[in-house]
Amino acid sequence: MRRDFVANVSHELRTPLTVLVGFLETVRELKLDPQRVRDYIGMMREQGARMQRIIEDLLALSVLESAPPPAAERVRVAPLLERLGADATALSKGRHAISIEGRPQVDLLGAEPEIASAFGNLISNAIRYTPAGGKVTVAWHDGPDGASFSVADTGVGIPVEHIPRLTERFYRVDRGRSRESGGTGLGLAIAKHVLGRHQAHLEVDSTPGAGSRFSAHFPAGRTIPLEAATESQAG
Repeated sequence: MRRDFVANVSHELRTPLTVLVGFLETVRELKLDPQRVRDYIGMMREQGARMQRIIEDLLALSVLESAPPPAAERVRVAPLLERLGADATALSKGRHAISIEGRPQVDLLGAEPEIASAFGNLISNAIRYTPAGGKVTVAWHDGPDGASFSVADTGVGIPVEHIPRLTERFYRVDRGRSRESGGTGLGLAIAKHVLGRHQAHLEVDSTPGAGSRFSAHFPAGRTIPLEAATESQAG
């Protein structure tokens, strides 16, 4: 596993680094007009940002793997969903229909930055792999047995044989398409680690050509009724 990880991360960083070095040599060696230089610098910036995102996600995974269990702090679900919806709309840039469904009757207990990161990764994946004109639906359900957060899309879908490996670091169903979408290949691995730290689990349902649904299921022990918040504030 360690050998595979080193090989994968080296490959993921080598590609943008090779492009970056190539553009630097071109700008240094050739006499280019100012517009062409600006174009090359813009592309170099994109590749540098991509390497930065990969490293930031690797560091996030490292922290999750070595950190103590998350504190049982109240994570207010309703405003979190609102923020996630706004982020999804900004990422989509008008290319998708984004909807938020469900009226939370509970909050979660855990680390809000971690949970927000996991949910955000699921949403960003849905947007990246859904063609323009598609739909992304974020939904919340809760009840006596716990709570669930799900993201459904009308995207390309995932063949069933790939689903068990989706949360592996850098595992990609289609490497070329994944790079074009701007993903690091670590988002689902981060989501899986966060959910595991909160006694939750990830469920994936997908049909090639029809779309996917990623659902995070939390046990009842990780939820707290909304009324408790009102009572504590009154006290």
